[in-house]
Amino acid sequence: MKTRRQMLFSSGLAASALALTACSPTRALNALLPAGTHPLTPDLAYGSDPRQRLDIYQPTSPSPPGGHPVVLFFYGGSWNSGERAGYRFIGEALASRGVLTLVADYRLYPQVRYPDFLVDCAGALAFALREAPRFGGNAEHVFVMGHSAGAYNAAMLALDGRWLATQGLAPERLAGWIGLAGPYDFVPIVNPDVRPVFHHPNVPPDSQPIRHADQHAVRSFLGAARDDAVVNPQRNTARLAERLRRAGTDVSLRWYERVGHVSLLGAFARPLRWLAPVLDDVEAFIKTETGS
Repeated sequence: MKTRRQMLFSSGLAASALALTACSPTRALNALLPAGTHPLTPDLAYGSDPRQRLDIYQPTSPSPPGGHPVVLFFYGGSWNSGERAGYRFIGEALASRGVLTLVADYRLYPQVRYPDFLVDCAGALAFALREAPRFGGNAEHVFVMGHSAGAYNAAMLALDGRWLATQGLAPERLAGWIGLAGPYDFVPIVNPDVRPVFHHPNVPPDSQPIRHADQHAVRSFLGAARDDAVVNPQRNTARLAERLRRAGTDVSLRWYERVGHVSLLGAFARPLRWLAPVLDDVEAFIKTETGS
């Protein structure tokens, strides 16, 4: 049971996270990471551009038969901002639960627009599938995961086979995908920062993940804050879950009450885990599939 002082301290960190731009991580969360919980291999290239790089967080727990399950994580930022160094708390959280975790950068607007960043994400996933065994991971149990814009990226890799096809792969190579507070059905685009990313007003209809949910897909985990004020959870998370289930896909849907768009992700960090059991739920989803 948390003391009042501990809860006030954690609440202060959550408030700091919420005060930042949507999808931004907090320096405070990274600064509070425990030492020695994971070996870190930073700055690995999956492509030739400086933004096509990733970091790998390895578990210290004993490896299950075949290797640790693997997660490739994409952050949000409206496809305009973000860097992998800000998400060390995600890598540490998952590695501490026995998941080999890759946190990847990808090219952003204005350097690129849709769909070029999806080609980057597919390249990062190809790297994960190819290189995971070298770091103790199981290439047969790879998940793609994202938050906000990153959840969109993950959804498109898992649901729309065009992007993995650029790497000679198919979504069936995935053990599943995990989307947290993702925009999956956002046309007409309201956010002025997002409009040029998707060629507004000529937004390609097939740029929306909801358009690709009518066929059976790999196992899916969809989580959102019930009162998310940034990405409408009913239009996006609930509708995508319904569409996937109608197509026969195994969907785990989780709603979280005490968090918002940003603090949902912040709840992965040790000081904020009391806010929502999102890390526990994601771990259970991964390990139910892998038997770890």
